[in-house]
Amino acid sequence: MQMFHRKNGEEQPFWPAGPFKIRLPFIHYRWEFAEMVQALIMFVVSLAMIPLLEKYLGVPYDVALAYAVICGIGFMLPALLGVPLVPGWITPAVPVVLLFLSDFEPGPEAIQAMFALQFLVFVIFLFLGVSRLGSKLVNLIPRSMKGGIIIGAGIAALMGEIEAGGRLANTPVSLIVGGLVCLYLMFSVSFKGFVESNSIARKVANYGMVPGMVVAIIVGFATGEYEVPSVEWGITKPAFDELWNYLPFSVGFPNPEVFLYAIPTAVIAYIIAFGDIVVGQSLMNRVDHLRKDEDIDNSIDRVHLVTAIRNGGHAFFAPYPGLAGPIWTAVTATMAERYKYGRNAMDSIYSGGGTFWITGFIALFVLPLVSFFQPVLPIALSLTLLLTGYICLMVGLEQLENNTERGIAGTMGVVLAVYGAGWGLGIGVVLYMLIERTKLLGFTSDPEAPGKKIEEH
Repeated sequence: MQMFHRKNGEEQPFWPAGPFKIRLPFIHYRWEFAEMVQALIMFVVSLAMIPLLEKYLGVPYDVALAYAVICGIGFMLPALLGVPLVPGWITPAVPVVLLFLSDFEPGPEAIQAMFALQFLVFVIFLFLGVSRLGSKLVNLIPRSMKGGIIIGAGIAALMGEIEAGGRLANTPVSLIVGGLVCLYLMFSVSFKGFVESNSIARKVANYGMVPGMVVAIIVGFATGEYEVPSVEWGITKPAFDELWNYLPFSVGFPNPEVFLYAIPTAVIAYIIAFGDIVVGQSLMNRVDHLRKDEDIDNSIDRVHLVTAIRNGGHAFFAPYPGLAGPIWTAVTATMAERYKYGRNAMDSIYSGGGTFWITGFIALFVLPLVSFFQPVLPIALSLTLLLTGYICLMVGLEQLENNTERGIAGTMGVVLAVYGAGWGLGIGVVLYMLIERTKLLGFTSDPEAPGKKIEEH
C-alpha cells in the first residue's frame, strides 16, 4: 500500500529535511483502517473547542469552525515531520488558560490576550528546541512545584465541570454514565485483567475514549439532555472569508503589559506540555522495546520544534485556548497498545498517527458528521476535561515523595486553580523557599527535606 517499505529492524523510510523527517501516506507508510474508524468519532473532540472559542474569544460558530480547520492542519504536522506521537491540545492547561482569559472581555481584547499567551508558548518551545535546553530547564523545577502545577490544572479541570451551573449539573446522567465508562475502560484494574484474557475486551480497549463517548451521546439523546441532531448533507463551510476579522492583524496586537501578564500561564503550559512529552517518550520506548522490526526515533528536540511551529501558526492565524500540545495521551496510548501486537496490526507507528489525524482533518469537512455531533460538543469537551482532571491528579500525586512536598503541592494547586497561574506560581516559590529548602538559594530538592521521615498514615 506504500511506495517505500521498511526493512526489518530499520527506521521507517523518510525524506530528510534538516531536523525533520518527512513521511507521506501511501508513499512512506500504509493506511490503517482501525485508526481511520477511531478518528471518525474522536475528531469531535477537536470540534469541542468551538464552544470555548465562542464564549471566551467571542468568535461566531462558522469562524470558530475555520479555527478548528487550522488546528486540524497543525494536528497533521507531527506525523508529516517525523514525530511518532499523536498530537493534541495541552489539555491539562486548558482550565488555567480559561482562568487567564476570564480577565479579558470576549472579542478583540481576549483575542489579543490569547495571541500574547500562545506567542509566548511558541517562543518557549522554539528556544528550548533549538538550544536543546528543554530537559535541563524542567529538571531545575522542584518536584513539589511540578506536582502543584499538575494538581492545580487537574483541580481547575474538575471544578469547571462540577461547579454549580456547570455542564455536569446541567446534564448529569449522560456525563456521569459516560465518564464512568471511560474511567472503567481506561483505568480499571479489573478491566485490565479482563483484557488479558478476552479478545473482545482487548478490541474495546483499543478504542480508548470512543466507547465512553458513544455511551454518553446515546444516553444524552435518550434522556433528553441533548437534542437529537438534524443531520445535514454536503460539505461544511468554515467562514474563512470572515476569519481575518478575528485575527490580531485586524483586532490589533497586545501591548507589553498583556505579554507580561501572560508569562506565568505560558510557563505553566510549557511545564505541563513537557510532562506530556516525557509520558509520550515512555510510551514510545516501551513499544520500541517490544517491536524489534521498527526503530522509532522520538527526538525530544524535534517534538519541541514541531510543537513550536504549531503554536506559532495558531498565534497568528487561530489563537486557540487549547494551545498546541505534543501529545493526545489517551489516543497515543491506545494506538501504542495496538501497535505492540505486531506489523500486521499496525505496520508503523507513523502509519497509525498519520492515518488518525489525516482522517480527522477530512472529517471536519463532512457535514453529516459535523452536524450529527454539533449538539453534543459539550459532551466531548466535558469528558475530555473530566478525564484530564483525573489523570492530572493521579500524575501530580505521583511526583511527590514526602509529606512536605505533598503539602506544598496541594496548597499551590488549590491557589492556582482558584486564583490563576501567577498567584499559583508565586505561592509555590514562597512555600518551597520557606518550608522545603535547607539552603536559602537554589532549586534543587533536598532528599533530607522536612517531612521526608514523617510517618505515613
